[in-house]
Formats: sequence, C-alpha cells, structure tokens
Amino acid sequence: MPPPTTRVMAVLAGLFALALPHAAAPAEAAPPAGYYDAAAGLSGERLKDALHGIISTGTASITYKQAWNALKVTDEDPARPGSVILLYSGISRSKDQNGGDPGDWNREHVWPQSHGPFDTGTTPGTDLHHLRPEDVTVNRIRGNKDFDNGGSPVPEAPGNRSDKDSWEPRDAVKGDVARMVFYMAVRYEGGTDLEVDESGTHSGNPRLGRLSVLLAWHRQDPVDAFERRRNDIIFERYQHNRNPFIDHPEWVAAIF
Repeated sequence: MPPPTTRVMAVLAGLFALALPHAAAPAEAAPPAGYYDAAAGLSGERLKDALHGIISTGTASITYKQAWNALKVTDEDPARPGSVILLYSGISRSKDQNGGDPGDWNREHVWPQSHGPFDTGTTPGTDLHHLRPEDVTVNRIRGNKDFDNGGSPVPEAPGNRSDKDSWEPRDAVKGDVARMVFYMAVRYEGGTDLEVDESGTHSGNPRLGRLSVLLAWHRQDPVDAFERRRNDIIFERYQHNRNPFIDHPEWVAAIF
C-alpha cells in the first residue's frame, strides 16, 4: 500500500481531473455588450420583431460555394481538427471529403429550400446558422421532410428515425435543430416570411413543422458548448449576426 501522502495526492489529482472538463467548458455564449438591448423586457411579437431587427442589421452573407470552407471552420471536430462533425450522423469525417458522391459530406439545409421556397444564390439559402455538414446519403434520405417524432430507424445514421414525411434527429442534436429552425423563422420574418407551424408537410410554402415537437426538443436538449462556439464563429468571422436562441434559450418560450 502506498504511503498516506501518496494516496492523498492521488485522490486530489483524480478530483482535479474530474473537475477540469467542467471548468474548461464555457458557461455561456458571448454576445457583445449591448447587442440585445433592443429586446430587453419584451415578449411575444414585440420580442420577435426586436430580434428580427437585431439579427438582420449589419449582416454579411457568403456564397453557397464559400459555405464549403466556412463549414470546415464552424463545424470542426474539436478532437480532430482535420475533420467536421456531421449533424445527424454524429460522426467525424475529413474536411476534405466533401462533395456529392456517396461517402462524401455535403451542405444540409436544416430548413429545406423547398419550404420557402428559396435558392442558394443568397440568404436564406446560404445562411450558416442553418447549414450543417451531413453525409450525402443521409442528406438525401432526410430530403425536405418536416421534423417530428417517430418513423423507422435510419441505418445510415443510427439514432435518427424517418418516415414518408418526417425526420427525427438523434437525441444529442434535437435542440440544435429546433434552435436553428426558430432562428430562421425570426431572421426571415417578412419577405420570404418563414414560419414554424404545427401541421407540417408544406413543401412549396414557407412553413416547417412540427412546432410542438420542436419546442419539446429545445427543452430536452439544452444548448451545449459546440453550439456556443459555432454561434461565436459565425458572428465574428462570417455573417456578423447571432442565433439569439443559443444566447437566450428562454426566448423560445417567450415567442413560440
């Protein structure tokens, strides 16, 4: 048996190691001071209007081609800097393995283009807050389906389920998906006028569902460090706007 001093040091080292990951993780996203001042104390449509103004002012956009390289930064795997994490699949794939062939990753529109409809010539089609890397085959299976619970397991993306008109992502990103959808509905209020509703199956119209399910997913899967980091990068390096529902998750219930 090691001497008492050695045992005490080992216990302390173990406690420090357990605490370290929690100490290293950022507590919250970091919007600049005053960024959300216009939204203070508001709720409902007034809050939605205020946030629309905030995240639509002073923004920049990128081309759909530029989105390839942007996603290599925003969705980089912290444990493997040469790879990106695929949204639904959850796997880490080489940044350079992007394209349109099986085994590649491509640009998944969490809000499908046909639910606008919009193209990729400009925003909202190129908005990084809803573009994510995903396996080509999985992206094709998801297609333009609404979000809902249920369906059959997707062998190509364990943890996901799908049927003829809906897609259920794996548990670890349910909240991520919901907050991206809510962002799009606020950012593109008016004009294209995207709306989240309960009925779904609105291909060809600016609607996406299912609202009650997305609200539940938002509560079930809280904001994590990967989302916060992604939000910061998009704000600082690319679009100069933020997803307010990552910074203030409580605003989802205040609006939707």
